[in-house]
Amino acid sequence: MRVLGLETSCDETAAAIYDGEAGLLAHVLHSQAAMHAEYGGVVPELAARDHVGRIQMLVAAVLAEAGLAASELDGIAYTAGPGLIGALLVGGAFAAGLAAAIEKPLLPIHHLEGHLLAPMLETPRPQFPFVALLVSGGHTMLARVDGVGRYEILGETLDDAAGEAFDKTAKALGLPYPGGPELAKLAKDGRPGVFRFSRPMTDRPGLEFSFSGLKTAVLNQLKPDFDSQAKADLARAFEEAVTDTLAIKCERALDATGLSALVVAGGVGANQRLRARLKVATDKRGAGLFFPRPEFCTDNAAMIAYAGWARLSVGERSAGLPARARWPLHELRAPAPATA
Repeated sequence: MRVLGLETSCDETAAAIYDGEAGLLAHVLHSQAAMHAEYGGVVPELAARDHVGRIQMLVAAVLAEAGLAASELDGIAYTAGPGLIGALLVGGAFAAGLAAAIEKPLLPIHHLEGHLLAPMLETPRPQFPFVALLVSGGHTMLARVDGVGRYEILGETLDDAAGEAFDKTAKALGLPYPGGPELAKLAKDGRPGVFRFSRPMTDRPGLEFSFSGLKTAVLNQLKPDFDSQAKADLARAFEEAVTDTLAIKCERALDATGLSALVVAGGVGANQRLRARLKVATDKRGAGLFFPRPEFCTDNAAMIAYAGWARLSVGERSAGLPARARWPLHELRAPAPATA
């Protein structure tokens, strides 16, 4: 069973094909980062227009790479939300048209479900159930994952997501867009112990996060006359505070659930300091640690194709649904076969 996945939730246009026996056959992606860098962030209307101009070419490219005709697909999966509504509508409309043309099922996929299942594209893959840390520019949450569509939110951010805090702090430091990876790069030159920030909400029980205060603490320390070394020291202290906080909460989640596997997904999951910190935490507990490859931490269509295949393979069928800019994860349900 082969499923084409389409991702257009924000500023990446992507297409991929997943085969239930052969695995990932092909994936292509176009990033709009260079276009939005001029504005210091994503401009929704420009993002939607760029998706319109590229999606057909990318689908043709991924079919050619996989050596398939569109008629050989068994289903079309697309990101239906959450995300930028204009961008989502581009992918949804194209997916609906293609599904109708080849008379195959259309599968709307929750963007966060795609991220949670992205490690299933790797070898070895985690086994259900597991604890998942989803950490990106728009989301920071811990969830218990018992199967496809079976997600229990254990804790989430009360304000800024970790990735958002990275980007805003990078902007304050004068780093180019996208800021998160640039801040991590600068932090490598930072000296330990020059600055220190608190680990938010780790002095109380629970699995919630908060990063807005940490971002403000960095701004209070930043001085106009800071040279590159001082900025690197500040970046390192900020990065250490974020990664320590995430790791402490992951340790608590593993202890609270009694589970022995931790999955990390989302763009911040590519951060090397976070990966090293979580490796220490899971090794200490004898727990498994699973990441998607770095290119599948950020938005991509491979995870959407896999999620679509996982739902289609158990008989789920859908006519699709309108794009949803906001779509709480708790509203998602486990896949169910279509009824006559």
